[in-house]
Amino acid sequence: MGIEAWYMDSSDEDQRKPHKLVPNQPVSMDQLGELGVFYSKLNADVYETDPELEQIRKDQGYSHMDIITIHKDTLPNYEEKLKMFFEEHLHLDNEIRYILDGQAYFDIRDKGDRWIRIAISKGDLITLPAGIYHRFTLDETNYTKAMRLFVGEPVWKAYNRPADDFEVREKYVASLTAAHNTKWTPYNQRVE
Repeated sequence: MGIEAWYMDSSDEDQRKPHKLVPNQPVSMDQLGELGVFYSKLNADVYETDPELEQIRKDQGYSHMDIITIHKDTLPNYEEKLKMFFEEHLHLDNEIRYILDGQAYFDIRDKGDRWIRIAISKGDLITLPAGIYHRFTLDETNYTKAMRLFVGEPVWKAYNRPADDFEVREKYVASLTAAHNTKWTPYNQRVE
């Protein structure tokens, strides 16, 4: 079980291409867990009535959700939004996305500031921790439909890098040194 992730090349080619190194350098679920990335695989065909999704929402306190379809025919200012999503940034809260259809990429920074690309597709529920530098893009299919989940009211504010002075960033960086002592289980509940 898991999603596919790898270290990225530094090519300036289209951001929607895979950007794998040659040879490929895969990144494991354990390595993502050490960076605070949570993951679960769900059945997106039944998202409206899925008891597993409801349990995760209840357990994690995800009280608000909405759905966004990212495609040139459905998203106003499509090209501008894609550029904005691909700017390296962080949030003051976790970013939770559940892919209901299509595919996309989240890129995150590792402890050494190298880019890791995470391929997400239908059924993938991913949480990026508050304070992690990341960006988002579609893949070459140019389409995804995602549920956005929030604890409390939705907060859309992104802080472009550099944003190292935020307390949430400092806490995230400090958590990386403790992470190697933590095991991750499905939906990555911490086991100390």
